[in-house]
Amino acid sequence: MGLFDVFKDNDDDDKGGTAEEVNFESFQNQDNSSGGGTEPEPEQETTSYSSAQTTSQIGIEALMDKRVKLEEAIDYVGLMIKNLKDKRTKLVKNIEDESVDIRNLKEKLTKINQFIQEESDGLQQLTAKRTQVEKDADDVGNIVYSLRDKISSIDKIVVDEASRIKSFKDSKSSSS
Repeated sequence: MGLFDVFKDNDDDDKGGTAEEVNFESFQNQDNSSGGGTEPEPEQETTSYSSAQTTSQIGIEALMDKRVKLEEAIDYVGLMIKNLKDKRTKLVKNIEDESVDIRNLKEKLTKINQFIQEESDGLQQLTAKRTQVEKDADDVGNIVYSLRDKISSIDKIVVDEASRIKSFKDSKSSSS
């Protein structure tokens, strides 16, 4: 009798030993139903295909695709932000350049305004001088007219006196 013959005899007594086979099969079925049992090779290939379907059904591939797309979108947004920063830097530089140019123009305009003010003041002084010269010329003209009137009246007096003297001489000569 061998080591396992004791069990063999029991199996023969229990109608071919179905009790142990049933227990093994039920144990194997319990493991399969709980998902912890080992499966034969052909079923593993089916299982790997079915796990791919399961992951696909769960949406892992879709999630991975979304993650990749989100990473690309983040990279794109990062690039856009960099471009915006570059543009902002260029705008700041352009604004500074324009600011310097405007300050220079403002200084030039201030100098031009000072020149115009000086010229305006100079023209007002010239206008005042011209007005004074015109007044002086009018005064000189009035003096000239006054002197001419005086000379005319002196001339008239001289002519009158000459005519009296002549008439006196003529009357003297006629009386003589």
